[in-house]
Amino acid sequence: MKDGKSRTNCESCMNYYYDEEYGYYTCDVSLDEDEMARFITGTFDACPYFQYGDEYKIVRHQM
Repeated sequence: MKDGKSRTNCESCMNYYYDEEYGYYTCDVSLDEDEMARFITGTFDACPYFQYGDEYKIVRHQM
C-alpha cells in the first residue's frame, strides 16, 4: 500500500467466524463503533486484533 500499512485479511484471522444464527461472517472481537464501521466498510487496515488462524501452527506447537 502507498501509506506503508499492511492490509488485514479477515478471512485468515482466528477472530473471523461464520455465525450460523445470522448466516454471515463476523468478527468475534468486541469492536467499538468506529472500528465496527471500518470493519463493515472493508477499510479496517492493520487490525490490532488480527491473529493468524493457522490451526496447523497451533498443533505443531503442541507436539
